[in-house]
Amino acid sequence: MGLSAERKEYLDGLCRKFRQDLIRLLHAIQTGHPGGSLSATEILTTLYFEKLNIDAKRPQDPDRDRFILGKGHAAPMLYLVLAEKGFFPREELATLRQLDSHLQGHPCARKTCGVELSTGPLGLGLPAGLGMAMAARLDGRACRTVVLMGDGEMQEGIVWEAAMSAAKFAADNLLLIVDNNGVQLDGTLAEIMPMGDIAAKWRSFGWHVLHIDGHRVEMIDAAVDEAQTVKGKPTVIIADTIKGKGVSFMEGQSAWHGKPISQEEFEHAMQELEVKP
Repeated sequence: MGLSAERKEYLDGLCRKFRQDLIRLLHAIQTGHPGGSLSATEILTTLYFEKLNIDAKRPQDPDRDRFILGKGHAAPMLYLVLAEKGFFPREELATLRQLDSHLQGHPCARKTCGVELSTGPLGLGLPAGLGMAMAARLDGRACRTVVLMGDGEMQEGIVWEAAMSAAKFAADNLLLIVDNNGVQLDGTLAEIMPMGDIAAKWRSFGWHVLHIDGHRVEMIDAAVDEAQTVKGKPTVIIADTIKGKGVSFMEGQSAWHGKPISQEEFEHAMQELEVKP
């Protein structure tokens, strides 16, 4: 069926709000990772507010869908989404990366309600997600496991071991989304480790491949729906995105992988995001 015009408008509005809230938060605490959080905004928003079967009132429901943030440095955006969904009070967002806070710089499953897996070291998300998907199959549960991975993360060998295994075990209840923004911590992928034809790589490993604009909520919604119809193999959605999306001086810049936001930069960013700082 696809998204209605009303739902698309709602999700787009949430994305605008989350971008504004992210800049406010990271400026206030003078730490965190803005670039990769901004590139994943539409993906996380569409998943949590349209696609995932989760309930903040029943966070341990055995039939819930599982979401894993493989690119753990995008935790600030994940926390904004989780707070909006009611997993913890919004007021606690201000404690991000502070001493004794449950909101660590990277997601911690032991501390934060709604986080399924502690991540940070890149490459952990897909193999763990495969394990969760296979466990759900053994238990006879219809839940899905969704993993969001950065494109630089694909440079980790463990990713391709998991890719082979997922195809071998026909893990059709596993969905991988690649945040394909072309930039990693200290440069572009083309500079650091060119990945070539990403779609061809995943196809050669036996995956069903979809390629979309990762900043269009309606395309994310449709791709997730299509993935659910694929049987006998896992699906990967390659979502083309822009690191730092929405703030011009952050877009495509590796420096904004993790960098404090100055007062002048904050005011500039908030003007671009169409709100008063």
